[in-house]
Amino acid sequence: MKFTVTLEKDEDGFFVVECPSLPGCVSQGITEEEALGNIKDAIKGILTVRNKMGLPIPKLDS
Repeated sequence: MKFTVTLEKDEDGFFVVECPSLPGCVSQGITEEEALGNIKDAIKGILTVRNKMGLPIPKLDS
């Protein structure tokens, strides 16, 4: 699965990453790699919960 994410460095030096296709799916990390790993975990978690609750899964980005 591919979802587009945004990655920005905040004023405290942390990398903040967000998945716009999944509102509220935001994570962070000290490094870019950590932030990207954390958002992958967050996306998996949200998709699992949505599936269990019978909620629609947003279309994947191509």
